[in-house]
Amino acid sequence: MAPRIHLLDLVILLLAVAAGGGVYAILEYGGGALVGATYALFMCLPILALERGLLFPRLYHWVRAQTTPVFFILALLITFALMTCGSTIAGILVWATGLYDFTWDRAITPSFRASVYALVLSLVIVFVLRVRELLGRDVFASLLSGRYRRPTQESRVFLFVDLADSTTFAERHGDLRTQEYLGAIFASLAEPVRRHNGAIVDYVGDCAIITWPLDRALKHAECVECVFDIFEQIEADSAYWIENFGETPRLRAALHGGAIITAEIGVDRHKITFFGDTVNTTSRIEGLCKTLGRPFLMSSDLFDRISLPATVKAEYLGEHSVKGRGQALGVYALSR
Repeated sequence: MAPRIHLLDLVILLLAVAAGGGVYAILEYGGGALVGATYALFMCLPILALERGLLFPRLYHWVRAQTTPVFFILALLITFALMTCGSTIAGILVWATGLYDFTWDRAITPSFRASVYALVLSLVIVFVLRVRELLGRDVFASLLSGRYRRPTQESRVFLFVDLADSTTFAERHGDLRTQEYLGAIFASLAEPVRRHNGAIVDYVGDCAIITWPLDRALKHAECVECVFDIFEQIEADSAYWIENFGETPRLRAALHGGAIITAEIGVDRHKITFFGDTVNTTSRIEGLCKTLGRPFLMSSDLFDRISLPATVKAEYLGEHSVKGRGQALGVYALSR
């Protein structure tokens, strides 16, 4: 399942691409804005489909997992190939409909200047995609827009996912092997989080911290579905985990939401950080997973605000004292 694409964002993106193609055609050929827009759209759509996981999802996932130099080369080749294919399809369409006085071979064969332009554009796209992957999608957009340059109060849901018995694994296999294990686990979280429109904002020891704006988390119970998606993905890949690490990871997950202060900090290195009781409380709930022997807990505060899917079963476990919080917190154990 690919992540949902917001219709307004998609329309704005496609209009911007079409406008860019039209301007290029006017500047390069002195006219033919409609033809330029057509070529631009067909060159952009395959890349958009690839990036959203609609085209060759396994290939792109594998490419994203490579080191930056390998990623850059492979992504450049793939991007340029897709843009060339899109240009050819656009050329066929333009020639068949007679939108412009093109011969068949000219319609499907890009000029040298157009090829150079496509190559440079591919370089820019690949560079931007890699920077975004390194920073995180939401963090990249927030840093680029300066949204949190001034501290902003907002409501968010946080998900803490950590590895159970990581200390035992480290004692048996050593720190280096444990880090490889954690790296593989964190990599496996990426696709489920992406599919459910969340953002991995930090890794602390053996714990990954994931967040959503409150409305996005509640819609379709994305935050809950994400957790079950992660658990199911780990189980589905059980043979891989046993073959490579000798066991299937057991994960614990905690969900909580509330008011938070979000801010961009730093000068040489910028970072989006979250301040407030919500993050600390989520961490404490994650600790309760071990105490209560349940893999997936949700605070009663969040439970009261979310509509759970019919396939999800919730069991109330009562109120528990949480360090740093003045009053006890109710928790639910979720299962499917």
